[in-house]
Amino acid sequence: QVKLVESGGGLVQPGGSLRLSCAASGIFLSIKTVNWYRQAPAKGRELVATITDDGITNYADSVKDRFTISRDHARNTVYLQMNTQKHEDTDVYYCNEYTAWGQGPQVTVYS
Repeated sequence: QVKLVESGGGLVQPGGSLRLSCAASGIFLSIKTVNWYRQAPAKGRELVATITDDGITNYADSVKDRFTISRDHARNTVYLQMNTQKHEDTDVYYCNEYTAWGQGPQVTVYS
């Protein structure tokens, strides 16, 4: 059974940084395409970043040049480094691989 466990959410001020982690069991993330989504109440789910099985990364225009998705093969973990954060980054963030989803840590950008 595939399980994705996320960590690293919390509070951050505008311009600050947070890093989300997505640790997997039951699957090797290094050979899979992994996505980070985010969703706020009453909004649709937005695809934020993707890393493919061969390491190609893609980003939503709203986070390009601020967020970085990466993978640690040894830890079987995918990260989302979020820099220069803005109020509009406030959302619940979900790690996803095919049909598996993380629990969705809250990220709140406040001033």
